[in-house]
Amino acid sequence: MMNVEMRIVERGGVSFKNPVVVEGLPDVGLVGAISASHMVDVLGLVEVAHFESTLFPPIMVMHKGVLTDPVRILGNGKLLVVTSEIAIPPLAIYPLANVLVDWLSEKGARLVFSLTGFPEQNRLEVDKPMVFGVGNTDQALNLLREYKIEAMSEGFIAGIYALIMKYCMVKKIPAITLMAQSFPNYPDPGAAASVLQVLNAILGLNISVDSLLEKADEIKIKGRDLMRQTKSSMERIGKVSEQEIPLMYR
Repeated sequence: MMNVEMRIVERGGVSFKNPVVVEGLPDVGLVGAISASHMVDVLGLVEVAHFESTLFPPIMVMHKGVLTDPVRILGNGKLLVVTSEIAIPPLAIYPLANVLVDWLSEKGARLVFSLTGFPEQNRLEVDKPMVFGVGNTDQALNLLREYKIEAMSEGFIAGIYALIMKYCMVKKIPAITLMAQSFPNYPDPGAAASVLQVLNAILGLNISVDSLLEKADEIKIKGRDLMRQTKSSMERIGKVSEQEIPLMYR
């Protein structure tokens, strides 16, 4: 029987304590993946760890001739960014979220953000995508209110960030998901720019999003294959439920 263990393998060289964490794994509109990649480039973040699992496809990534794992964590002393250049297989979602949150708890993570898109069927008519928030604790909800981010009050969230928020709640780590109106099945750099601007305001990162908007067409072309893989994965994990209304109210 194959070993399906999920584990995080750390690299030396970067020490961090009580970091803020940003998760940007592939999902609706690749909003998280595009945002995370942009953060890594602009802030010059370096790899601090990667994920290994037999649940992942046998793929490695080449960047400037250097071989690297596709699912990894990059950062500096204060900030960690979780990203992936492959769609996360449905069977890997639970163990990845579980192992990640356990690791973040060990590192004393003080706040976790997940960046993603919210399917907007009329996205072509939206000039600047709105950003909504979901918080898992009173502290997280207070942060949304402080920065005047509209909090979703009813509905479903599904996918990797739903599990990350759930497991963070168990570990008593405040977590927020920022969701921008997005094309459901196309890479959306404009939506990524919107969530990064909100993240800038909360964390004071001052990350310019100009190049995201200027190179939007190029980013869309580069993201086509990953979006296709991600769409297939999303269809298998109930993402359609995010657009439904729950039956019971409190």
